Amino acid sequence: MFDLFYKGGFLMYPIFFCSLLAIAIFFERMFFLKSIKTSTRKFGNRISDLIRKGNINFAITACRKNYSPISQIILAALLKYGSSREEIREAIEDTAHQEVAVLEKNLPILATVGNIAPLLGLLGTVFGMIKGFQVISAIGVGNPEALAGAISEALLTTAFGLSVAIPTIVAYNYLVNRVERQIKEMEATSTEILELLSVTRGISEEDIKVDEILSAQ
Repeated sequence: MFDLFYKGGFLMYPIFFCSLLAIAIFFERMFFLKSIKTSTRKFGNRISDLIRKGNINFAITACRKNYSPISQIILAALLKYGSSREEIREAIEDTAHQEVAVLEKNLPILATVGNIAPLLGLLGTVFGMIKGFQVISAIGVGNPEALAGAISEALLTTAFGLSVAIPTIVAYNYLVNRVERQIKEMEATSTEILELLSVTRGISEEDIKVDEILSAQ
């Protein structure tokens, strides 16, 4: 294996670096996604129950104690409790943009690695072919070993580049799919929380008006 690596030429080093970078990003993202232990839907249902019971402070405490993208979005909404529906919606959207960026962190780098790895291999192929033609022009075709070495270098870089690019693209698509599922759950839960806070605020305002009427009497 090491012999093949060295025979591939100097471009094998950036290809190898790309493979290490892709592996590091994949496991970092997997670890991050799994570290969000609290299910979005489960946590959302728990907070919804607290809001229905009027335990807004308990809901805020629960969000602060359990970090996850959805908890931060719900927390932003809860901190706007008593404000208008539009203000709550804006708080949710602003926080959601930040949390989505956290979920998608390093994924563009992974996509870039998947794109440039085969290009580096192709570049190595070009250099290998140039080297082959230089051998032919210098000693002709009478030395097949020298010519075979140049052709081998050309093919090895392409093979290694594709070997890095294919699993990287698969890993990227897998992570993107997981992030998209998480975002959809966050959207559904955020909408539910928005509706609950709007309804609760409406009830609270009606209670205030009733109290004012009773006080006046």
